This record gives sequence, structure tokens and C-alpha cells, in this order.
Amino acid sequence: MDASAVPHFRNGGPSAAAQTFGARDRHTRGEAATMVDVTAGLGAGTPGTGFPKLSEIGAMLKRGDIALALGILTILVVLILPLPSIVLDLFLAISITLSILILMTALFIQTPLEFSSFPTILLISTMLRLSLNLASTRLILSRGHEGTDAAGHVIEAFGNFVMGGNFVIGIIVFAILVTVNFVVITKGSGRIAEVAARFHLDAMPGKQMAIDADLSAGLIDEKTAKERRKMLEDESGFFGAMDGASKFVRGDAVAGLMVVFINIIGVAQQGLSFGEAARTYTLLTVGDGLVTQVPALIVSTAAGLLVSKAGVSGAADKALIKQFSGYPQALGMSAGVMLVLAMLPGIPMLPFLALGGGAAALAWSARKHKRAVKAAEATAAAAPAAAAAAAEEPIATALKIDDLKIELGYALLPLVNGPDGTDRLTEQIKALRRSLAIEMGFVMPAVRILDNVQLEANTYIIKIKEVDAGTGKIWPSQFMVMDPAGGQVGVPGIHTTEPTFGLPATWVDAGLKEEASLKGYTVVDAATVLSTHLTELLKNNMSDLLSYGEVQKLLKELPKEQSELVKDIVPSQVTISGIQRVLQLLLAERISIRDLSTILEGIADALAFSRNPATMVEHVRARLARQICAQNTSHNGYLPLIALSAKWEQAFAESLVGQGEERSLAMQPSKLSEFMTAVRDAFERAARDGEAPVLVTSASIRPFVRSLVERFRSQTTVLSQAEIHPRARLKTVGSV
Repeated sequence: MDASAVPHFRNGGPSAAAQTFGARDRHTRGEAATMVDVTAGLGAGTPGTGFPKLSEIGAMLKRGDIALALGILTILVVLILPLPSIVLDLFLAISITLSILILMTALFIQTPLEFSSFPTILLISTMLRLSLNLASTRLILSRGHEGTDAAGHVIEAFGNFVMGGNFVIGIIVFAILVTVNFVVITKGSGRIAEVAARFHLDAMPGKQMAIDADLSAGLIDEKTAKERRKMLEDESGFFGAMDGASKFVRGDAVAGLMVVFINIIGVAQQGLSFGEAARTYTLLTVGDGLVTQVPALIVSTAAGLLVSKAGVSGAADKALIKQFSGYPQALGMSAGVMLVLAMLPGIPMLPFLALGGGAAALAWSARKHKRAVKAAEATAAAAPAAAAAAAEEPIATALKIDDLKIELGYALLPLVNGPDGTDRLTEQIKALRRSLAIEMGFVMPAVRILDNVQLEANTYIIKIKEVDAGTGKIWPSQFMVMDPAGGQVGVPGIHTTEPTFGLPATWVDAGLKEEASLKGYTVVDAATVLSTHLTELLKNNMSDLLSYGEVQKLLKELPKEQSELVKDIVPSQVTISGIQRVLQLLLAERISIRDLSTILEGIADALAFSRNPATMVEHVRARLARQICAQNTSHNGYLPLIALSAKWEQAFAESLVGQGEERSLAMQPSKLSEFMTAVRDAFERAARDGEAPVLVTSASIRPFVRSLVERFRSQTTVLSQAEIHPRARLKTVGSV
């Protein structure tokens, strides 16, 4: 390798010898001898040197991470190396500008998290001020005898402006600034940050549970839940960091005081007379302290604004104006006090009269605006009602039937229109419809809520297709208390029966809620009692609520691949009414129809040998084996079973009369009574052991066993052996 190749190789380019060696090596391996310049993308340096071009330096500085790193290194360099006075002036100007920028940003942000980088900026600005403090101290102690401009013109200007030729005034002003910064603002913002961090960390588990509860109730989706969890984590991290960052401001104030006292040492140096040294070094010390403390005071104010903004949304000016103008009475009282003060002897009248008149004008304007807003809201609320009343209702509308209706007594109206503007019942019904849509596979009809003066005050009636389905009594301002063991509770109140499951319950006042919870009782509010009753009634009557139009809608919303299957079988082999009947039979046994694609495939297979909906349902149920087993799996991960014995299998098989799809059950009444007793005893034994099993039969008799069991145990699931998924974990807990 020749000498001329060495610097070229060091700059990133391969030498001639290296190229020859590389080519020989590639030829040996049988590869293409394509040369790749390793300097591509980095830019070539000046030939014969190891230095980058100026364009490369500019490109590096444009990168934010490199620029920040260079800035931090510059601050550290200033801590070590002496700084010329002209450069010190530049850096002091940067420090003041940065502090003002921080304050303005803290004023205009909407929420504290928008300025989440504040703790980092606070550390950097503190380090910048301390480094400049050290640099100015070095200049004051080494060159203070040369004059008041020894540490730069910025420090000199601050000292002359504040002192005004009297160093006592300068020292007093400086002491007041330090006291305000250190004792008032820094201490207060540090305490707020500490309390905010502790409260946010303590409240984090409760907020996480609230997010999970909203997600489970269907009020929010998974994406919104993730965003809320991320915001919660960011808030906790931010306020935790602010708790520590507030110590930077406190330490900065202490360090500033120490540097000021150190600067006074210059009085005893350089052989100056005491008066001249005191005047010069005092001016430099006060100027240096002010140049440091003014930005520190501004940043401390910004920190206080930021941590005290935790419960306020919007920019600070809008939030303050909105909240002050929201109470015209306060402005009016303030105006009255200032006008009274203006009349007192010896007090200048003009300022107080002007301020009192201004406050009175603001109070009048705020009151007028508030009345206008209320009038606009009332007009907007009355407009739809007036329009509805003006439109004549056609007689044909009287023929319409409400699928779901809730009629309330007059004492239950606060559940819908609460005094605080809440609408608890409507919100719970919305969440219920969303939850049932996810669980069962179709959207329930809308629920109409209206008052009925003919009902007792605390009575409600739930109607399905205009027929009474359930009724109950609730008290809106009280809470229902139940014993999980099923006994009567030991809390004074109105003893009653829970309307959904018929358990003994007691309505208690709100003041006894905590006492009942501490005793281990279940406590629910009135809206939850009604919505729970509605939930169970809907689950028991879902098959009646699945209309022909809803089935058409479900089929139209299928993916394109599955819609082709619908075209193949509808209407040539089965009608939409036939599909509706299959879906209704599934819903009657609380089997979700959300997996509509699998259900349609099962119907298509069953059509090869039968068009009877009952027969098709049995075939579809076998297709849904995984879903049915998962639906009935216990929390321990296994499927608890109660098997039908061979004796009863044979008894049912022998009691079937007819052929094919015309078969029916003809069993002796005494035999039926014996079977019911055996099933009831087996399931009660399993319930005492904490199990909720299913009854397993053979496929041929399952429909007949189910039709019999639902008469006395409607919640009991009856499965055929064909509906047990091969991978399901099974546990036999009894037999009949």
C-alpha cells in the first residue's frame, strides 16, 4: 500500500491495495465484483484531510438530539472554563429569554400533560443559570477591580437600574426578590407538586378500575380504554417527576444566595479602598444576583402555575375569566366595597371609583350574558317539543307496538331526569344494549321510557311487545341491600323482595350505605336494580325480540364471502323466515348468534337431509360446540357435567312415538315427576358444592329432555354428546 493511499483510506475510501484484495477475495468466492463505497450517505471529507465539510456540520446541528447534547456539553464547559464578558452577556440574554418562554408556555397550555417535558427543561435551565452564575462569579472575583463592567454589560445594567446609585436599595430589593422566590413561590409550588404526586399515585388503582368497569359495561371501546390508561400513566409519571423537579428550583435559590455571599469577598481584594471596593463589588454582586434570580423567579412562577393547573382545563386566561365571570354576585359585592372605600376620608377617590365602576360594569355584563345563555338553552330545549306538538300525529301511529317499554311511577322520574342533570337509567340501558349486542350477536330494540300516573309512586312495569313482563318497587334516593347468603339483612329499612331473582332485600337510606357495605352485604342503587331486572327479562325473551327485519339486516351486513352462501340457499332451499326460526331457537337457550357465518354453514349442511328448523338447530349446535362449551366452562377451566344415566336414556327413547320429524314424547306422568325430582336433587347437590353444571344427554333425545327441563329449571343448559368439543376439559359432578 503506497503512502498516498493511507489518508484516503482513513477518510472512509478503500485504497488501491484494499480494492485489489477485495476483488481477489470476491473472485475466489465466485461473487460479483461490485464495489460499494462505504462513504455513501456520509459525504466525503476534504481530500487529504480527516475533517468533515461545513454542510455536514450543519446537517448534524439540524438533528435535535445532537443539538441538545451539544447544548448540555456547552453548559458543562462553562462550569469549568472561564467565559469572556461578551459571551457571558449573550448567555445571560438566552437565560432570560428561555425563562420567559417557559412562563408563556405554562400560561397558554390547555392541560399540564401538554408540557410533560417541563421537569427536563427545569433541570436544563437550572444548570444553565448555575453555570452562568459561576462564570460571572469568576469574572467578578478576578476582574472586579477593573470597573463595574468587569462581568459584562448585562450585569452592570441590572445593578445600575435597580440600585440607582444607592447600594442599600439594591441589596434590599435583591433580598425581597430572593425571599419571594425562595419562601413563597418555590416552597408553595413544591408543596403542591408533592401533594399532587401523592394523590395521583393513590388514586391510580381506582381510576384503573373505573376504566375497566366502563370497558366491561360497553361504555367505551378497547382503543379508548388504552388511551385512558396511557393518559393515566403519563399523569402519574409527570406529577411524580414534578415532585422531584421542584427541588431543582429550591436548590437553585440556595445556590444563588451562596454565590452572592462569595462575591462579597471581592471587597477585600486587589488593594482598593473600602468605599470604592464596596461600591463596585456591591453593584456587581447585586447585578449578578438579579440576573440570576429574575429568571429563577420567572421559572418558579411557571412551575407553580403548572402544578396548580391540575384541576383546570383550558388556557389560564380563559379559565380565570370564565370562573370569575360565572358569579356576578361576587363582582357586584367587590364593586360595592371599593365604592365604599372611595368615600372614606383621606383615601384617594379616583382609583377606587374607577375600579369599583369597572367591577360593577363587569358584574352587570356577566349577569346579562348568563341570562342570555339560560334563555337560549331553554329555547333550544323547548323547540323540539313545540315542533312535535305542532305536528298532528297520524291515527296510524296508534297501531304501532313498542317492542320494549318501561313505565314509571311519578316518584321514579328522578331516575331519568335527576335534579343534578344526570340520566342514570338511560345511560345504563345504553350500556346494557351494547353489552347484549356483543354477547348475543344482535342489537336489542330501543327501550321506550315513559311515566304512568296510574301506577303507584315507586312502581315500575317492564313490557315486551305491550305485554307485562315484570314489575317491581324501587326507591330512587335509597339503596337496596341484600345478603349474599340469601338471608334477611340486619340493617333497618323497608323490607322487600328483590324483583329479579326473588331474594329477600331491604331498602335503606343513603346514610346507612357504608355500614351495610362494611357488614359484607351487597349494595346497589335503584337504577341498577331496574336495569338488572330488564337484563334478565331480555335474556329470557330474546327469541321473541329477533324480528324478520333484524334477520334481514344481519344477513346484509355479512362479509362478501358469506353473502355468496346466503345467495346459494336463500330462497331456493330455505327462506329468511326459516333462518329466523333457527336463530330464535338458539336464542331461546341463550346461545349467541354472533358467529352467524358458522350458523349459516351448519344450516346449509342440514338442508341436505331436513328442512325442519328443530332438526337444523341440532346440527348447528354441533357446529357451535366450541362456543357452547366455552360459554358454560367454569372459572377453573373445566366443563362441569351431570350425565343422564342409561336408565333414563332408555326410558326417554322408549317414550318417543312417531317417525322422523313427527316424533313426540309420550311418558307417563308418574315417570315425568320422578325424572323432575331426580334432576332437581342432582343440581341442588352440585350447587351446594359450588358448581354450575350442564345436563348431558344423547343427541336423539336432547330436544325432548330440554323441553321438559325448561318447565321447572329454565336456566339449566342441556347439551348433547355431539356438542362437547374434543378439546374441552370435562368434570363429571353427578348423574341423574
